[in-house]
Amino acid sequence: MTVGQRPVVEEPRLAIQRRSSSLWSRRRFLAAFLPLLAAVLTGVAVLGISGNILVPFEHVTTLEGKMASKRDFFEDEEVQRILMKYHLRVHTTSSGSREVAIRDIASYDFVFPSGQPAGDLITTQRAAKGRYAKVHRPFVSPIVLATYREYAETLRDRGVAAPQGGTGQDRPLYYTLDMKAFLGLIEEGRKWEDLKIEDHGVTNGNKVLAQTPDVCGTNSGVTYLALVAFTRSDGDVPDTGKEADTLGRDIKPFLTGQGLPPDDLFRTYTSPEGKGIGPVVVAYEHQYLAYQAQYQAHAGRLDADRVLLYPSPQFVTQPQYIALTRAGDRLGELITHDPELRSRAMELGFRILDPTGKVAGDQLTRFLEEREIPVPEMAGDTRSAMPRLALLERMISIVGDCPPAVAEPGDRG
Repeated sequence: MTVGQRPVVEEPRLAIQRRSSSLWSRRRFLAAFLPLLAAVLTGVAVLGISGNILVPFEHVTTLEGKMASKRDFFEDEEVQRILMKYHLRVHTTSSGSREVAIRDIASYDFVFPSGQPAGDLITTQRAAKGRYAKVHRPFVSPIVLATYREYAETLRDRGVAAPQGGTGQDRPLYYTLDMKAFLGLIEEGRKWEDLKIEDHGVTNGNKVLAQTPDVCGTNSGVTYLALVAFTRSDGDVPDTGKEADTLGRDIKPFLTGQGLPPDDLFRTYTSPEGKGIGPVVVAYEHQYLAYQAQYQAHAGRLDADRVLLYPSPQFVTQPQYIALTRAGDRLGELITHDPELRSRAMELGFRILDPTGKVAGDQLTRFLEEREIPVPEMAGDTRSAMPRLALLERMISIVGDCPPAVAEPGDRG
């Protein structure tokens, strides 16, 4: 072909073969989707194993609760997992047991005071106002004095403490404390250095005392107050306001000499600084047993430096779960009767109760033995030694310099 005098040559044509766009898109989609699918399937499998597979698609009810040391139960991950199977979630507000009883609790579904005095105060007030309240008693935990081996052995040297199960043990975890003799050391103003604690490698010039949380706000403080009063009165309890006032003034120095420290002493006790801050503190048995179980799981051994003193006589605190709403009552039924929740409470150191209100069998014993944790001896139950609520409140008022929450009808002192 020519144009004018010049030939025209056509440019060569390059044939380009294009990759299928649809195939490329599918590969990119699969590359992005397959990892996501694998993650989803893994999540479904985990939910299926845990029994919570339908939880994300079902309504979950959040219950509001107010309590002191029993918040450890509801903040436990295993307890939370079990409750999610029932589509329940618990939000806790921390407060001392007596503080729970004397403050407004209208916005809560339940409260869980650690002992009977605060529980009775709440139910009495609710009944007087015609408001809903239903009590559940799922487990108990004795009051103990948590200390360190050097202090326990110093008391042992003075004949004030003795190892449970006999005196032949070299490194026992549990001791029985002669409460009357212990209070005698306090009354005499003895210091730890007077008891020759340096023989056990410790220097401490402070007075012998048991630190207890504020009696105006906590059940452990109130229970220790009652224990001291019971011991000082040789097993008698006051019958009148005048007797309660006299006894309250008598025992006040035993509880206020250490300044009435903050509520949660057990966290301080388990801290590295605990020995220097509070060598003997009032606590609950379940706190110590749960601590040793966790320590054993992480360290492969027990913490042999921290030990318990079991006062003789001994008070067994009786926590009362008090439902304030119908939804709260449902939760109370679960923690009292559900086998998984009861088992978990035992694993957290509580002594679970049977339907008659007695400590149920030897589940705690088996649990401790399986983890090679020595089993403490259970002292007699002396809850009957508690004064009447109004008289106890008068003693609390005198010791803690706080107003009584209830008055004895017709009692002018």
